[in-house]
Amino acid sequence: MAFGVNRSELKEWKDEVKRGHIAFLTHYWIDERFPGCVTVTKAGCRDLEKLTEWGKEYELSPEWIHQDKQFPHFDLFGERQKQILKQEGKWDQIRRFGL
Repeated sequence: MAFGVNRSELKEWKDEVKRGHIAFLTHYWIDERFPGCVTVTKAGCRDLEKLTEWGKEYELSPEWIHQDKQFPHFDLFGERQKQILKQEGKWDQIRRFGL
């Protein structure tokens, strides 16, 4: 279950992904498989080659890409999420979600 983002933020993320940019969307999230994690960041890009190469910079396996037809993305959470958002300069998302 995702919450904490509005329609315009989701639309902006989708538009950026469709344009072939690496785009980030952080939201609150509850998943019993990941206890203690209350947020997730979707790092997406329609260009799978570009997304794969970007992921290698952060030691993310291509196998971890969520193979959504329109919006392929990595799901980032925990300490790795915070580290990547810092390195990408996404301070607004870090502050907003208390990371």
